[in-house]
Amino acid sequence: MEALAVRLSQLDSQVEGAIRVVMFYDTLMRRRVDLPALARASAGLAECVAGIGLSGTGQVIRMGPDGRPATTPPPPPSSTAPITLDDEEIGTTWLERPGPPNPLDEVLLDRLAIATAGAVERYGPARTTMADPALVELAISPDTDDAARARALRLLGFPTDPPLHVIAVRSPLPLDQIGTLICPTRLVKAAPLADTGVILATTIDPTHLPPTVRAGIGTAERPDHAWRQARTALRFTTPRHPVVAYDTLGAIALLADIPHHTARDNPDITAITRLATTPDDLDTLDAYCETGSLRRAADLLHLHHSSVARRLDHLSRTLGIDLTDPTGLIRARLALTTWRLLND
Repeated sequence: MEALAVRLSQLDSQVEGAIRVVMFYDTLMRRRVDLPALARASAGLAECVAGIGLSGTGQVIRMGPDGRPATTPPPPPSSTAPITLDDEEIGTTWLERPGPPNPLDEVLLDRLAIATAGAVERYGPARTTMADPALVELAISPDTDDAARARALRLLGFPTDPPLHVIAVRSPLPLDQIGTLICPTRLVKAAPLADTGVILATTIDPTHLPPTVRAGIGTAERPDHAWRQARTALRFTTPRHPVVAYDTLGAIALLADIPHHTARDNPDITAITRLATTPDDLDTLDAYCETGSLRRAADLLHLHHSSVARRLDHLSRTLGIDLTDPTGLIRARLALTTWRLLND
């Protein structure tokens, strides 16, 4: 390469400069430098601020020609170049040169973009919790083809092989805070989709979630299947069970597939609907279905067992179900769960 540079330089000094820029970045890539080092070296070479921005993570790196991070407000870039990985644009490189661009700026940015794509593929994105919602949606959508899904996962920093937990979340807390709670030491990504938050993580500890967070957890091998599981599990959450893993539902998960009109026409569901207008009655039924025991339901409700016994007798007459009979208790549990799914 050096011999070629010498020969070409005899023909055109600008060609010599371009080849030297190419050789400069070839050296950086062989040394496998990271993104801040690439931006720092580029700023030194260009003698102006150089920037790298990744759309998937929102990461922005701006380095000055003195080798330090640029802290001044960024002016409009003098030159830009897209960063492309696997035919997908994942970010932008730019220079903040005062005055007109240098004749070699285009070559410099082109090589910086290539080197940046290589570093992203090698090291993965920076450790941030919030991710581009479009990228997360690509990873979990059933309409995404396998190649696009693999690219999205790689850009998010995840391996394309399982395991990958997908969590559907509804919470007053910020998603990045929830992600840190359930996965404090490993890679975790989060993004809002419509009215539901999505969290992706290789390992999770849901016991760290506060009770105000509702979360459904899916663990299928394919991220799109895991997302479907997570959304289904989220529908089964209650104030007493704010976190539900799909794997723990078993056959109960089938209730989510019952058509709404079929469920609404069922007499047990109709009875629960009437009962729901009285919060104390609904809470008593919920506690009894939860425990299966009059005394444990009384402890849960902080009432005397005789008071709960009277309530249960009233509920049995209202629902037309003998709650003291095992079959009646199963009917009540199924009806209450299905009613909740209808009103999710």
